[in-house]
Amino acid sequence: MATKRPVALVTGASSGIGEAAALALVEKGFEVVGTSRNTAKVAPRAGVTFLDLDVSSDDSVTALVQQVIDRFGQIDVLVNNAGIGSSGATEESSVAQHQRVFDINVLGVVRMTKAVLPHMRAKGTGRIVNISSFYGFAPQPFMSAYIASKHAVEGYSESVDHEVREYGIRVLLVQPGATNTSFEGNLVQPDTPLPVYESRRRIVDQAVGQAVRGGDDPSVVAAAVVTAATTPKPKLRSPAGPFAKRMSLARRFAPARIFDQQIRKFNKLPG
Repeated sequence: MATKRPVALVTGASSGIGEAAALALVEKGFEVVGTSRNTAKVAPRAGVTFLDLDVSSDDSVTALVQQVIDRFGQIDVLVNNAGIGSSGATEESSVAQHQRVFDINVLGVVRMTKAVLPHMRAKGTGRIVNISSFYGFAPQPFMSAYIASKHAVEGYSESVDHEVREYGIRVLLVQPGATNTSFEGNLVQPDTPLPVYESRRRIVDQAVGQAVRGGDDPSVVAAAVVTAATTPKPKLRSPAGPFAKRMSLARRFAPARIFDQQIRKFNKLPG
C-alpha cells in the first residue's frame, strides 16, 4: 500500500549506526524499512518495518527493492549501512577473505545502488547515503581489507554522484569517526594468522577497541544521515562527530610526514 510519507530504506538496521539512523528517520517523518540478514532475531522498533536482505546476493537485493516499491510505492532515500570489519595483516588474510569483505562492503553498495537507481531516475528525485568512515580517507594497519573497502566506497560514491545528479539524484557520504557500537566484536579475524604479526596485531586491535568504546554515540552519525537525506543543498562528504572532523582536517592540511607519524603513534608502531 502506497504511503504519503517519504520512504527510507536502511540496510543493516538491526543495531548500531543502522538502527540509530532508522529511528532518526522515523522521527523526521519517514516511513522506514530496515533490513537485516535474519529479521526473525530482530526486536521490533517503533515505526520501522524490517525485511530480510543479504547484500551479497544479487537476487536478494533485487527482490527486496521490488518488495519495498510494491508495498510502499516509492523509495526516496537509500542508506547503505550494511558492512563488516576485518582484522589482521594482509599477509595473514586469504584472497577469499578479502573478497568477502569487498563483496559486502563495496559490491553490496553497488548492488543496492543499481537496484534503486532506475526507480529514482524515473521519478526524478532520490538520495543515496553511503556510510563510509574516516577510514575512507585515512590508513589503518592490520585492517587493510576493511580500509580498502571504505576507500572504494568513497571513490564509487563520488563518481556515481556525478553520473546521476542531472536526474535529481544525489549520492552522498557520511564518514563516522570511532563510534560506540559492537564493531570491534564483529571483526573478521585472519584465516591464516602468522606468529610474526601476532603481538603487533593484538596491540593494534586493543587501540582500536579502546577508541570504539570511547567513541561517539551512534545518534551522532544518525543526525548526519538525516541531514544528508533531507537538506536541500547537501555536502558530498559529511564527517560525523568531532574525531572524524579533526581527522578530515588533518588529512587535508597536515604535512604527510606528520600525519604518517600520528598513525604510527596511535597504533604503537615503531617510528
